[in-house]
Amino acid sequence: MLLTLSIFIPLVTALLAIFIPARYANAVRIFCLAGSLATLAVVSIVVMNYNDDDQTDPNPHHKSQNLLSVLGRKIDAAVAEAVPTADKEESDLPEPALEWLVADEEYSVHAADLKNVPITERDWNLLRLRERIRSAARDRASWRDSGLQQDVLALFGGFPEAERPVLDQDAYDRVLELQLATGTADQRHTQASHVRFVEFTNWIPSFRIHYFVGVDGLSIPLVFLTAFLTVLCLVYSWYMDKATKPFYILFLLMETGLIGVFCALDFFLFYVFWEIVLLPMYFLIGVWGGPRRIYAAIKFFIYTLVGSVLMLVAMLVLYTESEPATFNMLTLMSTAPGFARGVQHWLFAGLFIAFAIKVPVFPFHTWLPDAHVEAPTAGSMVLAGVLLKMGGYGLFRVAYPMLPLAANSTFFFWLVGGLGMVNIVYGALAAMAQKDFKSLVAYSSISHMGFILLGLAAGTVAGYTGGILQMFNHGISSAMMFCLVGCIQHRIHHRNLDDMGGFGNQMPYFTGIAVVGFFTALGLPGLSGFISEALTFLGCFEAGAAYHGFPYARILVYVSLAGVVLTAGYILWSIQRVFLGTTPEKYKHEHDINLREAIALVPLAVFCVLFGVWPALILDYMDPTIQAIVEIVQHPLTSAGLYAHP
Repeated sequence: MLLTLSIFIPLVTALLAIFIPARYANAVRIFCLAGSLATLAVVSIVVMNYNDDDQTDPNPHHKSQNLLSVLGRKIDAAVAEAVPTADKEESDLPEPALEWLVADEEYSVHAADLKNVPITERDWNLLRLRERIRSAARDRASWRDSGLQQDVLALFGGFPEAERPVLDQDAYDRVLELQLATGTADQRHTQASHVRFVEFTNWIPSFRIHYFVGVDGLSIPLVFLTAFLTVLCLVYSWYMDKATKPFYILFLLMETGLIGVFCALDFFLFYVFWEIVLLPMYFLIGVWGGPRRIYAAIKFFIYTLVGSVLMLVAMLVLYTESEPATFNMLTLMSTAPGFARGVQHWLFAGLFIAFAIKVPVFPFHTWLPDAHVEAPTAGSMVLAGVLLKMGGYGLFRVAYPMLPLAANSTFFFWLVGGLGMVNIVYGALAAMAQKDFKSLVAYSSISHMGFILLGLAAGTVAGYTGGILQMFNHGISSAMMFCLVGCIQHRIHHRNLDDMGGFGNQMPYFTGIAVVGFFTALGLPGLSGFISEALTFLGCFEAGAAYHGFPYARILVYVSLAGVVLTAGYILWSIQRVFLGTTPEKYKHEHDINLREAIALVPLAVFCVLFGVWPALILDYMDPTIQAIVEIVQHPLTSAGLYAHP
């Protein structure tokens, strides 16, 4: 319920805000900010109550696993006796199936243990019987033709006919999907054992589309980042007097889409939320942007739409080729690794391009500088802080765990790692050449997002940790830098670096906060940007073991280090050009930071320092999930023995 509230509070707030007359601009601001604060409060409750300790698992789908473990042994023993084709196994539990299934309360699964699990006791029993039968029969055709159905029915002969389990393939697929999704098939090779606050209900049952949401160590930092930055953006935008009402409503609609993307565990639901994000940002750029806002908005829309089409095609192929056909993302992590290698390569290529456009990755990056330069300040903050992370999140959540054969191939290692290296160096070089302050920060984002690809290519725990942590840290530092640029532009009405200087003399408090943000982007030790970059490089140095001794990752590190040096160059040059030196006469009357700006900037500066000196605050959330993702990607294998590698 908490995740549903966090997703839909912004949407409901936006819909209710429609009825507030536009002339009451302050009422709209206060009402929308209240909705955003309520969302942040709910998300904070989720964060504070998130616990990845298996002993205190809040996911109701896992409560009955100890009982099921014992139950499974007894089912195996019963099937071994009753089914001629099954391999005989010695068992100290030989009693007849009907007797213990019906009468043995010590081992029966009670309704109270399963009240929140969307399958019945007999579904669990049927599932384990069917797994055992399938293992013996080898394939679906043998199951249908060999008389095994009648043998299994004999095990349940004591049930009234109306209550007997349905033994058709649809029933099997339904139960199998739920078993895989809840992690009972093989927890070592699914992320399900780390998913918390699960909410699962049928949405479009005929196509196995569910409202399935949950959070784990990959998504929960980004959900918090979304809710947190939205509040700061709405506070900063208090000055906005052009169409205030639709501006705030669109921001809340975008928040709903963003949180939905990071919580969705059904691919169809994920895609719906992904598309919801597109239109609000298009209008934010196109209506409230700069002189070239129409061009920038259309370019953003076209690039993103192309990526969405590729994702849609890949999603439909995953659905139709998986067994059972499903959009359940946790199920697909168990079924898709069994696809043929060639199919995985094509699907991975499509998904990679779809997500790379959003990151953005060279050469799909050209929409980003235009969008940033023309977007309003709050739009740039959320675009750099959260929207770009959708691409990285999609790679970690979808492309790599579902298609590990392609992800582990040398070709895609070179491609992903090489593009990450190019992003780092090219973005830094382009940033050094900029005269527009906002454009410099935009290219800086391209450079920093390259570390995510480098961490992915490494394929190690350290590399993945660095890449995922970079998404969070860059979300904070980039939002802060765009806010700083917006504060300066709001005062002097331009962004030309050649016409700035000496602001440190007039705005000492603002300058102190700015230095924290810029040095975080530089990667200074003690600030949050350092730890994520260091872990990414460490992961690449460890990549030899992951890639069978190939030393390619170290080459990428050596070249990428040039980007780190260039980053220090343009950051220090920017600080010197904007804040140091003699203050021009025309800027001597500029005021220091005001309350609205302080509310937006100070929390970001605090986070830059806090996560720099105490990264365990966020790493403790991420670590178990990252271990699971690395296990899935590096050691892809079947779930419950049903799906084999080619």
